[in-house]
Amino acid sequence: MLTFLTPTWSGVRLGAALAAPVFLLAACGGSGGSTTSGGSGGYASGAGATGATGSAASSASATVETHSGPMGTYLTNGSGRALYLFAADHGGKSACSGACAAAWPPLKTTGPPKAAGGAKAGKLATLSRPDGSKQVTYGGHPLYSFTGDTAAGDTNGQGSTAFGAKWWLVTPNGTALTGSGAGASSPSSGPSSSSTGGGWG
Repeated sequence: MLTFLTPTWSGVRLGAALAAPVFLLAACGGSGGSTTSGGSGGYASGAGATGATGSAASSASATVETHSGPMGTYLTNGSGRALYLFAADHGGKSACSGACAAAWPPLKTTGPPKAAGGAKAGKLATLSRPDGSKQVTYGGHPLYSFTGDTAAGDTNGQGSTAFGAKWWLVTPNGTALTGSGAGASSPSSGPSSSSTGGGWG
């Protein structure tokens, strides 16, 4: 009887002794894995989100460049889209909001605007819009793009009278590009676009 129980007891002790390290390894591996994954994952994700937000906010500076076409040299945004001034704007303030701003989006920036090409950095500034965003100005004129321009080089808004006043391309000197000459055909095409724009107003 005793001889039979002794091997069994030894077997149980031996089995328990072998199982303990396996259990401990599994427990350590599982615990360590979940702590590392949860801890570092959450931290990395939090840091990444903060870093991305901070970086986007600090680097989202609008760029104003120049482009030369049949009408002369005019301002564009960093994607080559034409920029316009609105003749109804006075005193460095924008008179374009609501439906007007939907058709003629203000050039906004979250950092200091930058000049490239023939644009002059000294003429760049910003104004505060009613929603708190910053709109880029050039030579005192708030700048806008036009939704009727679908590609770089388009100037379909030139000469438009949408929303009650003229829209003009802007020269590197900060004045309205109203020249006739080679550009005479563009103002005539502008009103045809602006009649659509007038529908937006």
